[in-house]
Amino acid sequence: MKIFISSDMEGTAGVVNWDQCRPGQQDYEHYRALLQAEVNAAIDGANRAGGPHEFLVNDSHGRMANLRPEQLSGEASYLSGHHKPLYMMQGLDESFDAIFFVSYHGSASAGPATLSHTYNPAAVAEARLNGEIAGESGINSLVAADLGVPVVLVTGDQTTASELKTFWPEARAAVVKQSVSRFAAESLHPARANRLIAEQAQQAIETLRGGMAPVHIERPSTLTVRLRNPDLAEMATWLERVEPDPSDPTVVHLRDEDLIRLYRTFITLVLLTRGIAE
Repeated sequence: MKIFISSDMEGTAGVVNWDQCRPGQQDYEHYRALLQAEVNAAIDGANRAGGPHEFLVNDSHGRMANLRPEQLSGEASYLSGHHKPLYMMQGLDESFDAIFFVSYHGSASAGPATLSHTYNPAAVAEARLNGEIAGESGINSLVAADLGVPVVLVTGDQTTASELKTFWPEARAAVVKQSVSRFAAESLHPARANRLIAEQAQQAIETLRGGMAPVHIERPSTLTVRLRNPDLAEMATWLERVEPDPSDPTVVHLRDEDLIRLYRTFITLVLLTRGIAE
């Protein structure tokens, strides 16, 4: 069985501040190690469900080089680096059987959700997929659905777990912290968090083997994105298949039958608006 792992960092137990997950800051190395342990817990849990398993970990946070490859469990392959055409989902293809989202976070408009954002907090205020609030887990699900690979596990806070259930109702969730606000959370002790992640990963694989209902994301699909200001929204409409909202100058609509192309359009929108937003 092949398992694809997309790892972020803001959902790690104990992380509540941007400096904890930014290279060069005093606490980064400590919390980087906690993230590594959570990724390994997910791998170890999957292996408890019986193997053999093959793992690919796509480091998807920040500069996308946060993990130590020699310390990955399961002799997992490691995909790192910040220029990836499929960004947080790079490396996924039809040969995989399951997807884990590890250390994910809630969306820009969700609350409470520690360090909530949707790709670029300076540009994106809210995103909805076919009318449903979509954080990074929901938007990344476009690639998963197009390729027919189910998301079976998410780890993070309670809001992150709830958001994924909208799109993957049978996915397991390891809630390792309860967000109080955007910058506060009650986290499990790291040892308990790792045990919970391993347990949920094992159950996710066992559930998958027992048969999961196929998840349908309609085609064409529409991503409705509310930007932080009208300038950003106007810039977004420079892209093909991005239309302005007639009643709100901060909102644009991305619509496409090709779900991966829709995802790529959104990623291009984020990159295009990043300069002016910052």
